[in-house]
Amino acid sequence: MAGGKCLALIAHDQKKNEMAEFARRNKDPLSKWKIVATGTTGGRVLDAVPELDVTRLKSGPLGGDQQIGALISTGEFFVDPLTPMPHDVDVKALMRLAIVYDIPMALNEATAEKLIPTLHA
Repeated sequence: MAGGKCLALIAHDQKKNEMAEFARRNKDPLSKWKIVATGTTGGRVLDAVPELDVTRLKSGPLGGDQQIGALISTGEFFVDPLTPMPHDVDVKALMRLAIVYDIPMALNEATAEKLIPTLHA
């Protein structure tokens, strides 16, 4: 971790495997960052790329999304639009914090792929 920079990875519902694959494809740039992730997403990412520095928080529905929001307020996630939106309020809260604190945020893989080259640890 350089300069104390941190990257959050959150994938809801059926997008967890896509997030793990995204991490595998982008392991070199991601390896330069301290990563925090919600519980299940972090587990999937670590299974795919065990050499990454990933801190797993609680599962999203158990407060993990809000833990990441708290980290943003004191110092890339994919949304599955085809499932019921139990995470809708969590996603909106994270979007609000990302806007307030001017944090780049990707809500889908295409945007995340565009952000990866801009990551400078």
